[in-house]
Amino acid sequence: MRVFKFGGASVKDAQSIKNLKTVLDTTGFENLVVVISAMGKMTNALEKVVSAYLQKALQMDAALAEVIDYHYNILQELFPEKSHAVYKEVHFLFEELKHFLAHNKSTNHAYVYDQVVCYGELVSTKIVSSFLNNQQIKNTWIDSRECIKTDNNYRDAGVDWELTQSKIKEKVNPKILTLTQGFLGSNDNNFTTTLGREGSDYTAAIFAYCLGAESVTIWKDVPGVLNADPRTFNKTILLEQISYREAIEMAFYGASVIHPKTLQPLQRKEIPLFVKSFLNPSQTGTSVAKGKDLIPAVSCYIIKKEQVLISLSSLDFSFMVEDNIGEVFKLLHKYKMKVNLIQNSAISFTVVVDNKYNKLDELLTRLRSNFKVRYNENVALYTIRHFKEKEVDKLEKGYEVLLKQQSRDTMQLVVR
Repeated sequence: MRVFKFGGASVKDAQSIKNLKTVLDTTGFENLVVVISAMGKMTNALEKVVSAYLQKALQMDAALAEVIDYHYNILQELFPEKSHAVYKEVHFLFEELKHFLAHNKSTNHAYVYDQVVCYGELVSTKIVSSFLNNQQIKNTWIDSRECIKTDNNYRDAGVDWELTQSKIKEKVNPKILTLTQGFLGSNDNNFTTTLGREGSDYTAAIFAYCLGAESVTIWKDVPGVLNADPRTFNKTILLEQISYREAIEMAFYGASVIHPKTLQPLQRKEIPLFVKSFLNPSQTGTSVAKGKDLIPAVSCYIIKKEQVLISLSSLDFSFMVEDNIGEVFKLLHKYKMKVNLIQNSAISFTVVVDNKYNKLDELLTRLRSNFKVRYNENVALYTIRHFKEKEVDKLEKGYEVLLKQQSRDTMQLVVR
């Protein structure tokens, strides 16, 4: 078995979906599971629907109409005959979504988010599956919510691995090309859950682990994993090979090409991961597997923007020790702050966090009851793996450096 994952950019319009078929023609599609994301920026568009719905805003109908029109425009290009069965299937899904929005009573944002946003993946896979069947690439569409079983942690669900493995083996016929959705799961009550943003990579890894696949390939609009973001750095280098350990380090620090959760199940079974270009499917791309940390051996740059730097000190100048730090971490967990850097001294404790769920004000209010608090919003965190001093000096120019931290292999800078 092999597992492919195609992200939003690879199915953003009719031409892209036709190109996906070209990729499958090039690679072959025997013994294959294909995991597909929502089309283009549809997750963002559905997030606007969620926001307008919860705010009871008049813009909700317009936001939903935009989502529906986007998909029907693609349908009309791929299926000129309006009598094709896919139109009914897509119509049914959008009616299901409208029914939820009309009858739901919950105001829990995370729950509503998962029940609404999932339709991006459900509709995209229906369209791609129908198109491939039309093109004589026979496939079976399965609902990943019936395969990936999770806890109730909406928007960032944890996987029940034993039950998930049983369900996947039951649903996936290895002799037939299988299409399914990234990002989605379901809990014991069969309510939809999601695996976190960019969770489609993780979905591919889950299917690969449970099926004992020989490889996972993530198809992107870049030639593979680069040593830096080309939108920020003029000169970048393609990494031909990365070890599991190095890739996990890079994912932890925020490298956006590979989802942080994706690598762990693959490493456990030593399933290689390939990152390749859907524009040039015959190119080798990047492999993540056992072996040398990096080929070629170069410095790697990772940037996290819109971070918050929080510095705490005790009100009575007492030491910041285990009890105090433990209290801080409980609050960071409670308010769902992703911690990206930690530094402490005798009477101070500093963290860089990602305010993903917009709970910063609540966190700061709680912290101020026990600590002196200083903070800076909208800072950038640069992480340089396998750094060289001259590269750090060059990077620092033009920035105000608020914090600098160094270990054997890694340099981190907080700048504004």
